[in-house]
Amino acid sequence: MPKTFRRTLTVAALAVLTAIPAPAQASEPKAPPEFVALSDVAPTIPHEIRYRGQHNFVGRKIDGYVQPLCLLTRQAAEGLRTAQRQLLRQGYTLKVYDCYRPQRAVDHFVRWAKDLADEKMKAEFYPNVAKDRLFADGYIAEKSGHSRGSTVDLTIVKLPPRPQRPYRPGEALTPCFAADRFPDNMVDMGTGYDCFDTLSHTDDPRIAGEARVNRQLLKGTLAAAGFRNLPEEWWHYTLNGEPFPDTYFDFPVSRHSLTCAPLRPDRD
Repeated sequence: MPKTFRRTLTVAALAVLTAIPAPAQASEPKAPPEFVALSDVAPTIPHEIRYRGQHNFVGRKIDGYVQPLCLLTRQAAEGLRTAQRQLLRQGYTLKVYDCYRPQRAVDHFVRWAKDLADEKMKAEFYPNVAKDRLFADGYIAEKSGHSRGSTVDLTIVKLPPRPQRPYRPGEALTPCFAADRFPDNMVDMGTGYDCFDTLSHTDDPRIAGEARVNRQLLKGTLAAAGFRNLPEEWWHYTLNGEPFPDTYFDFPVSRHSLTCAPLRPDRD
């Protein structure tokens, strides 16, 4: 076969291959324009997004947490800004652990809860609860208010914040209600965050003294800003009149998920 003819065939073949469209890439869902990054609305509120790392009840990064961000509906973010301004005047700051949570993250929790052999983090987060009771006792569910975008898990930190050491995967675990539990820099709340125990009930009578005062400070401040508490979890608050009461979203926790331009942050 002449070289010129072979070269012509090669060029023609490349042209055909180039013309074949590439397989469509599945695009991730986007947040509606009502969602914002909390850091754009209330930049003085620190984040410790537990599900982006390994210090949580599963012991690994949770599906859907691409970045350690707090995404919320604009109304919820503005409510937290109001609460933050009140706390700053008293020498405290809020700190968020989790905000919007995609449905795929909730699904990850459900799969983990059904795997009864995986008790990697039991000694810290649910030492007194059998894993096969997590659904029945309400600690794990197939839907979460976090997926609607107006629910937040948070605490209070005294200013200036104490240094907090990082969690070291594989380190010895201490029960979340013990006096020597993991040294979070929050004020004493009686238990750590995500402690699967009745001691986490906001008004549990066994929680007294400074811890009770701190829980009531958080509850009163958030209530004044338009949030209601989940009585079983001192850290869990939902905006009253949330804009998406029946919608459970599944876009990733990532700034790329936002469809509106970043806001110019207000200084708290």
